Order: sequence, then structure tokens, then C-alpha cells
Amino acid sequence: MAKSSYTLLFGALVVLALLASPIACTRKLAKPNKHRRPTHKPGVRARSNHTATPSASDARGDAYGSGGWLSAGATYYGAPNGDGSDGGACGYQTAVGQRPFSSMIAAGSPSLFKGGKGCGACYEVKCNSNTACSGQPATVVITDECPGGVCLAEAAHFDMSGTSMGAMAKPGMADRLRAAGILKVQYKRVPCKYSGVNIAFRVDQGSNPFYFEVLIEFEDGDGDLSAVDLMEAGCGTWTPMVQNWGALWRYNSNTGKALKAPFSIRLTSDSGKVLVANNVIPAGWKAGATYRSLVNYS
Repeated sequence: MAKSSYTLLFGALVVLALLASPIACTRKLAKPNKHRRPTHKPGVRARSNHTATPSASDARGDAYGSGGWLSAGATYYGAPNGDGSDGGACGYQTAVGQRPFSSMIAAGSPSLFKGGKGCGACYEVKCNSNTACSGQPATVVITDECPGGVCLAEAAHFDMSGTSMGAMAKPGMADRLRAAGILKVQYKRVPCKYSGVNIAFRVDQGSNPFYFEVLIEFEDGDGDLSAVDLMEAGCGTWTPMVQNWGALWRYNSNTGKALKAPFSIRLTSDSGKVLVANNVIPAGWKAGATYRSLVNYS
């Protein structure tokens, strides 16, 4: 009888340990949802024309910090003085025409877009191949993908907004440069610098108490992300989010219970730098709302 009592007591302790374990707050990776990634389409209306403010440094094509200029091709799409596309394959939507992107954007070839992992990366692009070229670099952000056609003719290609293409021209010669067709350009990776702007987390309209999807934008430094993790309230453990498409990342519950906010989000940049935005998504968050962090990469 004593042995049987010990067995029952041990079994009860095991059950209690499992109920209290952090396993209770781990989540299964979400299945792909019904959202379709937008395709790169030319021919949209013009937007405001400002100068973007990412800072420059000596850089390689895929990671800034050392190295020189690389060769690429360049074209432009959309309105001559516009922002290229309203949205695009990164999911930034109308933000591409507003500060801090300010229409200084480009759709990147697959080598630059990197399946969406290149969204938000900053590059300097300059040209000397046409009499309208100033030889001075324009800084652009990858906000879209150019998946075929001329964008596959070279190792790298920038399909630029009309605004960013014109920024490479001599004064008064922007239209002539845009009419040049396919340009030979030079480019290099540079750190992004959005003065006075912290990272933004825009909650997707399809999010609900059991499914959370967020667009992440305006990261200083690398500008793009290699991994994103989320921690629910009271959980104490980080769970990887899944890149849905472009700059959108998703996370869902497999317990039948609602996700517990506030959420903290941990970002890992392209070069491996980690940044934590604690409790950035509040309790009572709303689908479609944008929440600003108090931090950014320095």
C-alpha cells in the first residue's frame, strides 16, 4: 500500500510540474494565411518629393562596413516624380511616399530583395554612364521587389522610383536621366539613419486574439531583419515569429486560448545585432493600429 501511495504522489507532482512549466506558453508556428504578397507594378500616382536622410559609410553590396562600389543596372517605374508603387512586396503601403522614406525607394532584384529579408536595407546608388548623371550618390531604401525581366540581367538591379532616379541627375536634367532607359550604376550598402524616428510596429488588419501579424519598419543601422521573436505577458520565454511576406512577421496560438498581451518583441538585424522592444504591443491592442517603440538601433 505504501508503495502504491508513493507512486500516486509522484504522478501528481509530475502533472503539477508540467502545468507550471514554460511549455504552457510556447506556440506553434503559424500556417500560411490567405494574404497574398503584392506584386511589383509600375504606373502609380506621384507623391511628395523629399530627400531621405539615411547616413552613408564605406560599404560592401550586402553588408556595410568595408569595401568599395559594385556594379548594377538601374531603371525607374511609376510616375516621373513619384514613389514607385503604393505598397509593394515589402508591405510598407503608403509609407513609401511619406517621411522618412520620402519616395527615395527602389524595388530590388532578387539578390537585393532576398525573399523579403532585404526589405528596409539602405543603399547608395550613383551613375556616370550618361551625360545627365551627376556622379553624386542618392540613398535609397529597398521597399519592393523586381522579380524578372531586366532585373535579372545583372547580378544586382535597382528599379527606382522616379524621385530617386532623378536624384542622381545633374540639376535640371532629371527628366533626361529618367528617359535614358537602363542605366549602368554603382552601388554600396550603407547604414540607415532615420533621425528622430523610432521603430514602428503596424498590426495587420487580419490579426485577432489568437493570431498576431505585424509590419516592422524604420530600423536604423542595417535596416533589415534576419529574425524576430515575441514574448507574451507572463511567459518568460521568447518564441520565434515567422516571416509571412516582405517585412511582415506572424505568430499564433495553438492552445485554444487567446494570446496574452502586452507583447515584447526582440529584433535581430542582418548583421546579428539584437534589440528588444519591451511591452511594445500593449494589452488591448487593435488590428490596424501602429505602435512606436522607445528604442532604435544606434
